[in-house]
Amino acid sequence: MTAKLDYRWHLRQVMATRGMFATTDLAGPLAERGIHLSSSQVYRLVAERPERLSLKVLMALLDILDCSMEDLIEPVAAESAARTRAAGGEAGVGDLRPKRAQISRIDS
Repeated sequence: MTAKLDYRWHLRQVMATRGMFATTDLAGPLAERGIHLSSSQVYRLVAERPERLSLKVLMALLDILDCSMEDLIEPVAAESAARTRAAGGEAGVGDLRPKRAQISRIDS
């Protein structure tokens, strides 16, 4: 029997490690490379797992983020992917977000 494969999409995590926390951070760099996507298309690319992806878009993402394909796409067995999502999903990017500065008053 052939194993069914699935994948995990790590674009949001890779962006966060590069200091890119807003989906709109990708629109400009993509446009510089000749890829013009609407803001909703960029949002879906970052926030959802794409079912189809142009190789030009993939190559642009790899160039923009200076990463490899293995950083963005993780192949997994289909049943373990379903089990992982049901068990609580992947780790989020909340830990990678910058912390808000605390301003304290110094009395002189």
